Amino acid sequence: MESRLPSLVKPTIETLFKIDFEWWKKRDQEWRVFMRSFLCPEHQEKFAEIENDEQIDWVDPVTAEVLRVDALQHILITHCAKQDEFLTGSNSLVASVFRIFLANGNRPMSCQELSIILDRPAETILRTFTTRRVYKGIRPITT
Repeated sequence: MESRLPSLVKPTIETLFKIDFEWWKKRDQEWRVFMRSFLCPEHQEKFAEIENDEQIDWVDPVTAEVLRVDALQHILITHCAKQDEFLTGSNSLVASVFRIFLANGNRPMSCQELSIILDRPAETILRTFTTRRVYKGIRPITT
Protein backbone atom coordinates (compact mmCIF):
# COMPACT_ATOMS: atom_id res chain seq x y z
CA MET A 1 0.00 0.00 0.00
CA GLU A 2 1.29 3.47 -0.89
CA SER A 3 2.28 5.69 1.99
CA ARG A 4 1.97 8.96 0.09
CA LEU A 5 -1.38 10.65 0.08
CA PRO A 6 -2.71 11.75 -3.30
CA SER A 7 -2.32 15.42 -4.10
CA LEU A 8 -5.28 17.60 -3.24
CA VAL A 9 -4.40 19.95 -6.09
CA LYS A 10 -6.46 19.19 -9.16
CA PRO A 11 -4.30 18.91 -12.32
CA THR A 12 -4.91 21.38 -15.14
CA ILE A 13 -3.88 21.41 -18.79
CA GLU A 14 -0.63 23.09 -17.65
CA THR A 15 0.21 20.36 -15.10
CA LEU A 16 3.28 18.38 -16.10
CA PHE A 17 2.99 14.62 -16.65
CA LYS A 18 5.52 11.87 -17.32
CA ILE A 19 5.86 8.10 -17.14
CA ASP A 20 6.46 7.04 -13.56
CA PHE A 21 8.40 3.86 -14.31
CA GLU A 22 8.73 2.90 -10.64
CA TRP A 23 4.95 3.09 -10.14
CA TRP A 24 4.43 1.02 -13.27
CA LYS A 25 7.00 -1.63 -12.38
CA LYS A 26 5.41 -2.15 -8.96
CA ARG A 27 1.92 -2.68 -10.41
CA ASP A 28 2.40 -4.53 -13.69
CA GLN A 29 4.33 -7.79 -13.76
CA GLU A 30 4.27 -7.75 -17.57
CA TRP A 31 5.70 -4.25 -18.06
CA ARG A 32 8.86 -5.62 -19.70
CA VAL A 33 6.85 -7.56 -22.28
CA PHE A 34 5.01 -4.37 -23.17
CA MET A 35 8.26 -2.34 -23.34
CA ARG A 36 9.95 -4.96 -25.53
CA SER A 37 7.14 -4.58 -28.06
CA PHE A 38 8.37 -1.03 -28.73
CA LEU A 39 11.95 -2.06 -29.54
CA CYS A 40 13.14 -1.57 -33.09
CA PRO A 41 13.96 -4.79 -35.04
CA GLU A 42 17.70 -4.38 -34.37
CA HIS A 43 17.22 -4.24 -30.62
CA GLN A 44 14.49 -6.89 -30.48
CA GLU A 45 17.15 -9.30 -31.66
CA LYS A 46 19.83 -7.98 -29.27
CA PHE A 47 17.50 -7.94 -26.26
CA ALA A 48 16.58 -11.58 -26.80
CA GLU A 49 19.95 -12.35 -25.15
CA ILE A 50 19.86 -9.76 -22.35
CA GLU A 51 18.67 -10.53 -18.84
CA ASN A 52 15.27 -9.10 -17.94
CA ASP A 53 16.52 -6.77 -15.23
CA GLU A 54 19.98 -5.86 -16.51
CA GLN A 55 21.28 -2.50 -15.30
CA ILE A 56 23.84 -0.37 -17.14
CA ASP A 57 25.89 2.71 -16.26
CA TRP A 58 24.62 5.89 -17.88
CA VAL A 59 26.11 9.37 -17.70
CA ASP A 60 23.55 12.15 -17.29
CA PRO A 61 24.39 14.66 -20.06
CA VAL A 62 23.38 17.61 -17.87
CA THR A 63 24.95 16.76 -14.52
CA ALA A 64 27.64 14.27 -15.66
CA GLU A 65 26.46 12.01 -12.82
CA VAL A 66 26.87 8.29 -13.46
CA LEU A 67 23.64 6.46 -12.77
CA ARG A 68 22.57 2.82 -12.87
CA VAL A 69 19.59 2.53 -15.22
CA ASP A 70 17.46 -0.25 -16.63
CA ALA A 71 19.04 -1.39 -19.93
CA LEU A 72 15.71 -2.01 -21.69
CA GLN A 73 14.29 1.35 -20.70
CA HIS A 74 17.52 3.11 -21.68
CA ILE A 75 17.84 1.65 -25.19
CA LEU A 76 14.17 2.20 -25.87
CA ILE A 77 14.35 5.88 -24.94
CA THR A 78 17.77 6.67 -26.41
CA HIS A 79 17.52 4.73 -29.67
CA CYS A 80 14.31 2.95 -30.65
CA ALA A 81 11.96 5.84 -29.81
CA LYS A 82 14.13 8.14 -31.96
CA GLN A 83 13.39 6.16 -35.15
CA ASP A 84 11.20 7.94 -37.72
CA GLU A 85 8.46 5.31 -37.69
CA PHE A 86 8.12 5.26 -33.88
CA LEU A 87 5.48 8.01 -33.67
CA THR A 88 3.59 7.13 -36.84
CA GLY A 89 0.44 5.10 -37.14
CA SER A 90 -2.99 5.22 -35.67
CA ASN A 91 -2.53 4.51 -31.99
CA SER A 92 -4.93 5.06 -29.12
CA LEU A 93 -4.55 8.27 -27.12
CA VAL A 94 -2.82 6.41 -24.28
CA ALA A 95 -0.40 4.62 -26.64
CA SER A 96 0.37 7.86 -28.50
CA VAL A 97 1.11 9.78 -25.29
CA PHE A 98 3.25 6.90 -24.01
CA ARG A 99 5.25 6.90 -27.26
CA ILE A 100 5.71 10.68 -27.09
CA PHE A 101 7.16 10.42 -23.59
CA LEU A 102 9.53 7.67 -24.72
CA ALA A 103 10.57 9.67 -27.78
CA ASN A 104 11.33 12.80 -25.72
CA GLY A 105 13.32 10.93 -23.08
CA ASN A 106 10.41 11.05 -20.62
CA ARG A 107 10.78 14.82 -20.26
CA PRO A 108 7.73 16.10 -18.38
CA MET A 109 5.07 17.63 -20.61
CA SER A 110 1.73 19.31 -20.08
CA CYS A 111 -1.55 18.29 -21.70
CA GLN A 112 -1.33 21.56 -23.63
CA GLU A 113 2.02 20.51 -25.14
CA LEU A 114 0.74 17.01 -25.88
CA SER A 115 -2.34 18.52 -27.49
CA ILE A 116 -0.22 20.39 -30.03
CA ILE A 117 1.72 17.26 -30.98
CA LEU A 118 -1.35 15.00 -31.16
CA ASP A 119 -3.82 17.53 -32.56
CA ARG A 120 -6.27 16.46 -29.85
CA PRO A 121 -7.99 18.68 -27.25
CA ALA A 122 -5.88 19.25 -24.13
CA GLU A 123 -8.98 18.75 -22.00
CA THR A 124 -9.49 15.26 -23.44
CA ILE A 125 -5.89 14.35 -22.64
CA LEU A 126 -6.27 15.78 -19.14
CA ARG A 127 -9.49 13.82 -18.48
CA THR A 128 -7.86 10.61 -19.69
CA PHE A 129 -4.85 10.86 -17.39
CA THR A 130 -6.54 12.22 -14.25
CA THR A 131 -9.01 9.43 -13.55
CA ARG A 132 -8.55 6.95 -10.72
CA ARG A 133 -7.00 4.54 -13.24
CA VAL A 134 -3.36 5.15 -14.15
CA TYR A 135 -2.52 4.22 -17.74
CA LYS A 136 0.97 2.83 -18.37
CA GLY A 137 2.36 4.76 -15.42
CA ILE A 138 1.58 8.17 -16.94
CA ARG A 139 0.97 10.41 -13.95
CA PRO A 140 1.05 14.07 -13.02
CA ILE A 141 4.23 15.23 -11.37
CA THR A 142 3.60 16.11 -7.75
CA THR A 143 5.97 18.07 -5.62
